[in-house]
This record gives sequence, C-alpha cells and structure tokens, in this order.
Amino acid sequence: MTLHQSMHQPHELVGKHLVYTYDNGWQYEIYVKNKNTFAYRIHSGIVAGRWVTDQQADIVKIAEHTFKISWDEPTGTIVCVTINLAQKELHGAIFLPQWIEQDPQKTVCYQNEHLERMYHYRKQGPTYPKMIICEFAKIFFLENCGPDRDDVINCPPSELPASFPQVKSVA
Repeated sequence: MTLHQSMHQPHELVGKHLVYTYDNGWQYEIYVKNKNTFAYRIHSGIVAGRWVTDQQADIVKIAEHTFKISWDEPTGTIVCVTINLAQKELHGAIFLPQWIEQDPQKTVCYQNEHLERMYHYRKQGPTYPKMIICEFAKIFFLENCGPDRDDVINCPPSELPASFPQVKSVA
C-alpha cells in the first residue's frame, strides 16, 4: 500500500452504525462492517423493508471525517453515499434500474437469500432509463459498534426490537 492509499483508508468509519433520513423522507440504516463490506436496512421509501448484509463496496476516506461508499448491487442499482461524520450529514446518489421503478416490491426481501432472483431480474430488465435519486440526509443516530459484527443489522425493519432508535422525520 502506498502512502497515498493509506491516507484514504476508512478506519474512522469502520464499525460505525448510523440511521439517517433523506430530505425526501426515505429512511435508511448502514453498518460499516470493515473496509470492504457493509450492511444496510431500508426503513421507508419505495423499497422499504429491504435489507442486505455483507455488501461489497469501495469504502474510502475523502477528507477529514468524510467518507464515500460506492457499490453496484445484484439488482443493477448503483449507489454512492458520501458521509460527513462531523456534521452528521450525508449525500446519496442512487441509480435504480427501470424494472425496480416499475415494481419495487420485487426487491423487498433479505437480498442475500435471493441473489439468483435479483440477478435474473437485473438481466430481464428493463434497465433504462434509470430512476436517479440524489438527496441529502441528516444522520439522527450514530454509534460505534466495532468492526466485523453480524448482529448489528440482522433482521428486517419489521422485526426490530423496541429499544431500536426511533426513526425520525425530516425537520
């Protein structure tokens, strides 16, 4: 690893668990498991109820307290989320294939158990034109859980315990 590469390692983000609300009202949750993998759960929006663990991603530090997570899902969805921990804000750019816009419920599941089906839907399409969602969000819950845990995001939103931080509306 070069000095330049080491400066961009996401050490400060690894182990973080955050819940946030986009300006459009959609609510998401992320747990950064390690420098290559994260999990997420979708609380509201067109694919509310969807959750994924061990999603491979490019996770990098881009500035002090600021990180970028980028990934390509088996569904064909491409996502880039920029997180500013100091300001408790983020920006997400989501590029949804047309088939998801037409029938978003097809993706509402624990994706890891339905990978072949997601690849089939992706191949079947239609892909274009993509639905592009670019939104800012406020992080209303942030904790450090430590790296490589499988118990942070381990159930659908509908099965969360009463102790889970209450999802907040956009102010």
